[in-house]
Amino acid sequence: MKSCKKLGYINDLEIDICTGCVKSLIVPAKRCIPNFFSEKSEIIIPFSQIKQIGPDIILVDIHE
Repeated sequence: MKSCKKLGYINDLEIDICTGCVKSLIVPAKRCIPNFFSEKSEIIIPFSQIKQIGPDIILVDIHE
């Protein structure tokens, strides 16, 4: 089942320096209160999971 939800804004990119290709997008994880001990502070989306890039939105297929 697919859901449509906003993950946030792209914070960083992981780029392969040999080829110059984007490997993944990095989006900060949403939380109410920042926690020093929390495990996940970001969502890493591999480029293979990006389905479509538009002017205002990027559609991804990720499993939570």
